[in-house]
Amino acid sequence: MTSETHELTYLQHLEAESVHILREVVATLERPVLLFSGGKDSVVLLHLAARAFWPGPVPFPVLHVDTGHNFAEVLAFRDRAVERFGVRLVVARVQDDIDAGRAVEETGPRASRNRLQTVTLLRSITEHRFDAVFGGARRDEEKSRAKERVFSVRDRYGQWDPRAQRPELWRQYNGQHGPGEHVRVFPLSNWTELDIWQYIDQQRIALPGLYYAHRRSVLERDGMLMAHNEFVRPLPGEEPFEASVRFRTIGDATCTGCVESVAATSAEVVAEVAASTVTERGATRADDRISAAGMEDRKREGYF
Repeated sequence: MTSETHELTYLQHLEAESVHILREVVATLERPVLLFSGGKDSVVLLHLAARAFWPGPVPFPVLHVDTGHNFAEVLAFRDRAVERFGVRLVVARVQDDIDAGRAVEETGPRASRNRLQTVTLLRSITEHRFDAVFGGARRDEEKSRAKERVFSVRDRYGQWDPRAQRPELWRQYNGQHGPGEHVRVFPLSNWTELDIWQYIDQQRIALPGLYYAHRRSVLERDGMLMAHNEFVRPLPGEEPFEASVRFRTIGDATCTGCVESVAATSAEVVAEVAASTVTERGATRADDRISAAGMEDRKREGYF
């Protein structure tokens, strides 16, 4: 008799870990939801959820916190994706909180609604009584995200205390929480940007076209290339020009930059990311440059 052994590849190992986390949440918590913006990490997360519960449907809705300052291409992709996967889409609009006086809109040429998303997210969690919120954050993105556990308990105010994180030895996850609290869950914690792109390439996962090289009007601001559109207008001294660019991460159009690139396929993006020495958020997210602890401050308030 002969025995055969089957060793998982590194990507298969990451996939299996994420699938286990998704299933663990559904087995132990009552009302999970998946944050879905149409960005690459949330797309991969939805793809993994579909695999985790196949041949059944994805057993939770997806939530988009809509700032009103989105790229039109991403919104169109979002709607196609939820239809293809057959999931229920919940849209929580920042504008509703501005109109109700729960959030105050920033003013000025560099104003962004990015930070206002926290108010809208926490309101939606309370209204829908979600007790677990899947997010696509990864530890390699940013210093404060590297502090996160896979299961991150938030208090009744939605706040995060990095000093009160629970140990997760031997991949044992603790989702217990008190009344009014909820758990943020990050199944992609151990993935890197390169892992995400290799998986996208391997699985042939569709993404918004903004992730691939295309020509568009841009302007240079604060050391980044910003898309010239209805939300980003030239300031004195700024002159729009056309360039071949792609987006490494996609968020609010007011604070998400792009990079010059000719990578038009997922395989070409893999090669480009492998050679990069700067994280995607460090290279293209203006909202992360407010201070050295800017992201951690926002996470303490309840941000993603």
